[in-house]
Amino acid sequence: QVQLVESGGGLVQAGDSLRLSCSASGRTLSQYVVGWFRQAPGNERQFVAAIRWSAGTTYYADFAKGRFTISRDNSANMLDLQMNRLQREDTAVYYCAARRIGVTDFGYWGQGTQVTVSS
Repeated sequence: QVQLVESGGGLVQAGDSLRLSCSASGRTLSQYVVGWFRQAPGNERQFVAAIRWSAGTTYYADFAKGRFTISRDNSANMLDLQMNRLQREDTAVYYCAARRIGVTDFGYWGQGTQVTVSS
């Protein structure tokens, strides 16, 4: 089992930056893909970004390219999402998630952290 806990959410103004963190425990993530999703009320869960833990290969949703950066600290089992130039459309609950390489679904999820962008 993998336990995931997000932190770093908050209320910011449009144009501001925010850094989210996800702490993973339970096992090493060498064979996992870990990423971020978000969900606003009434909307579907939306993919944001992901990273292959060992290789460091990154994947970004179109809206995140150029504004968001995903990174990880292997020794600390920490996953970060640096979000720049935030807009109202970025308002959502952001979730950290993980899946094993070769598995289609992300089966491990954190509790989420709220990001609210005002303007």
